[in-house]
Amino acid sequence: MPVSVIVGASQGGATAAAQLREEGYEGRIVLIGAESVPPYERPPLSKEFLRGQRPLDDALIRPDGWYEQNEIELRLGTRAERVDTDAREVVLESGERVAFDQAVIATGSRNRRPPIPGIDLENVFSLRTAADAQAIADAAKVGTHAVLVGMGFIGAEVAASLRYLGLDVTVVEFAETPLQRVLGSELGRVLEGLHRDHGVEMYFGTGAERFEGNGRFEAMVTNKGQTIGGDFAVVGIGVEPVTEVVGGSALEVDNGILVDAALRTNVAGVFAIGDVARHDHPVFGPVRVEHYDNALKMGAHVAGSMLGRNEPFDDAHWFWSDQYDADIQMAGFAIAWDEMVVRGNMEEREFAAFLLKDGQLLSTFAMNRPREVRRSMKLIRAKAHPSPAALADPDVDLRTLLPKEAA
Repeated sequence: MPVSVIVGASQGGATAAAQLREEGYEGRIVLIGAESVPPYERPPLSKEFLRGQRPLDDALIRPDGWYEQNEIELRLGTRAERVDTDAREVVLESGERVAFDQAVIATGSRNRRPPIPGIDLENVFSLRTAADAQAIADAAKVGTHAVLVGMGFIGAEVAASLRYLGLDVTVVEFAETPLQRVLGSELGRVLEGLHRDHGVEMYFGTGAERFEGNGRFEAMVTNKGQTIGGDFAVVGIGVEPVTEVVGGSALEVDNGILVDAALRTNVAGVFAIGDVARHDHPVFGPVRVEHYDNALKMGAHVAGSMLGRNEPFDDAHWFWSDQYDADIQMAGFAIAWDEMVVRGNMEEREFAAFLLKDGQLLSTFAMNRPREVRRSMKLIRAKAHPSPAALADPDVDLRTLLPKEAA
């Protein structure tokens, strides 16, 4: 009987296991996860779960008992130490070896924890797991003031959730605006205004020099000498792919595990998906995307590759973020662009911004205008060069801009 081992009981890993069964795979499936809880969706951790509006059970990818019913060996609380591609075995922390015919690496990413003095004080949190989110939620029940380091998507969502819970929130961010690396300054300032209108105190161009407290967080000192007191701190300054499990193996690693368009590594029968995979995307080139929807769709797609289809994964990538009453969505992937076309009104926070490079649409960011994001995804996948005037005109249906050959 063939054996497929999936390292990482994550959104992508659990989806891959489920898709294999749904497509009739009859071999043994082993799903290995370091956490002690069944695979769950991570987006609610910074939103509904943190705010106490949704229990973790509602975020489970599959209900209790599903894995057993579908003959998927779910190994929870089990850390994979190494993937031995020569012996074709996954070596567990306990020393046990699990042989495989095919393997999927879905180890995801970890939060960056820079060596800031005091970062190990009690009540200095990061947010990656359900346990992390619960710890922040517990601190929010007794605290009144939170200090956040970093204003990326996670930092912005945590800030919004803590304001919803009634806490005072102060944020320091090294860049000049929220999400500057992803959105640029002009769009970042729109998010800044949203958070300021909801009472978040923000300092940009500022970093954390050290955390202070007598065994427990009491204040943060910035690199500009300012002291900001609070009851707890949350550090969210990005993530890094978890690749050490393939260290010493034949797998190629460069800012993630390198995979081709069909999610195959350079070792036959070994695949990588989700945050840990640096994927040779047919539209964007080599990219590593850190988002739930990418992991979900990669998990479904990799099952087909394991079954021999080897079709390119060309999803346009879709992101969303709930912050206060704003519906924020984004499609595509743009590291750099030379033109931004706006449909709608940025001042009123009801707009779609189209990011283009050399005339090609690479990404769409929208606030309270989700339809434009959805309709632009086919344009992005088709490498379309739409007319800027048509993009800006709200009376033009984006679907009519799809090249005839793509349609």
